[in-house]
Amino acid sequence: MKTIKYFLVRFFCKLYLLLYHRCSVSGLEGVPQRRPLIIASNHCSHLDPIAVGVSYPERLRFLAKEELFRVPFIGFVVSAVGAVPVAREDSQRAGVVLKILLELLEAGESVVLFPEGHRSKDGRLQKLEGGVALLASRTMTPVLPVFVDGGFHAMPPGAGFPRPGKLRVVYGETIYPDQAPEGCSEKERRQWILEELERRLRSMEADSRAGG
Repeated sequence: MKTIKYFLVRFFCKLYLLLYHRCSVSGLEGVPQRRPLIIASNHCSHLDPIAVGVSYPERLRFLAKEELFRVPFIGFVVSAVGAVPVAREDSQRAGVVLKILLELLEAGESVVLFPEGHRSKDGRLQKLEGGVALLASRTMTPVLPVFVDGGFHAMPPGAGFPRPGKLRVVYGETIYPDQAPEGCSEKERRQWILEELERRLRSMEADSRAGG
């Protein structure tokens, strides 16, 4: 039943994104065959997890605060496409979050993370937190940068319902932790992953603003 629910919701979400937001997707041809992956996306709208989740060719898992599941329509959708609810108090405890993510990766599941830590209040990419780099370095899991363009205009923080703005989902070049500079320490590898991720996301943001 869960599988049927997933495919039905995925189909209707794709249709909704295509018709209401004229959503386009690019860069999927560069997604590596190696699994699992950590998909790292910018975040400025409740639409971002849906856009990433249904544009990716396989089922993804991601963590979401429990209150998101109470948002009409959005809550039903994120639950169906693979979100794992996390209590607000647990979301503030790095150890709990890391344990959940490690279990998902060990089970072969690819996960979506939002390295800004919260939705952007102005639509621009914020400074990245180190959680993605820590997880990638500890598990040696490749990181796939994704940039969702248009989410802030369509449904900024505080909006009750999406506006019919165009969305664009761009998949970037994968970061492989084992390609960090030779001889670097684990801390240096984490820093390298974080810097590479921020550099690539900012480049994708610049391309988006330039109409690329």
